[in-house]
Amino acid sequence: MSILVVSITTVALAEIGDKTQLLSLLLASRYRKPVPIILAIFFATLLNHALAAWLGVVVADYLSPEILNWVLLLSFIAMACWILIPDKFDEESESKHGPFVASFIAFFIAEIGDKTQVATTMLGAQYHEALWLVIIGTTIGMLLANVPVVLFGKKAANALPLDTMRYITAAVFLVLAVVVLLKL
Repeated sequence: MSILVVSITTVALAEIGDKTQLLSLLLASRYRKPVPIILAIFFATLLNHALAAWLGVVVADYLSPEILNWVLLLSFIAMACWILIPDKFDEESESKHGPFVASFIAFFIAEIGDKTQVATTMLGAQYHEALWLVIIGTTIGMLLANVPVVLFGKKAANALPLDTMRYITAAVFLVLAVVVLLKL
């Protein structure tokens, strides 16, 4: 699989049922202005994932390729387990900023330490020679998972069988772990 496809798939699947999807739903219902919210998601994700991928490159400088493959393998297994735990989102007080600023700040903060940020760091470490593909791919994956939620709001959120999606997503991460294992 190409680096771009792996990056898109990893983040899009990890994002299903994630707290940032709940945040997207909250922002869409609160502001009812999808364009600034989508732009904020794009820029917050781009910045957050660029920093995460860069951190992965720094980590890669200190670890051998074999160790990085083991870290990636263990990361995919951990992601499969983490996906099975539903996220909860605590609604915060109403922002006095417009939809773009509020969405940007909320999304950037929500992504810190999130499974998609961790995945981006690991992908950056694994594919440091094509870092820009990782950043573009993880950003596209984030948009694929969140833009429909913003555009369709509660209707889209209610249509997703989140428990089933979590199990399927966990299975996909286990398959990715097997692919990495076969490379070792």
